Amino acid sequence: MEPGGLSETQPATPEIQHIADQVKAEFERRQNRTFDIFQAIVYRTQVVAGINYFIKVQISDSYTGYVHLRVFQALPHEKQGPSLVSYETGKTRDDPLNYF
Repeated sequence: MEPGGLSETQPATPEIQHIADQVKAEFERRQNRTFDIFQAIVYRTQVVAGINYFIKVQISDSYTGYVHLRVFQALPHEKQGPSLVSYETGKTRDDPLNYF
């Protein structure tokens, strides 16, 4: 993968679920509601001055019960946790995970 380009879509790993879990509270705050389901499904990465993670997360059992999260993880020496940059709601399991 070239710097700045997006990786191929890959199945979510426990590490990706952990990143999603770390931004769940911020997502819930922005949505002004809580979610019982918050399961990372697939992800892509983009190498910048750190890493952007684009993560598809299931938040309900409905057809459009998915969101796309963009989470920024700074370089390790900056000692910062992941931060929720933006998100898209109303997604389906089949919607492609693209840059946003």
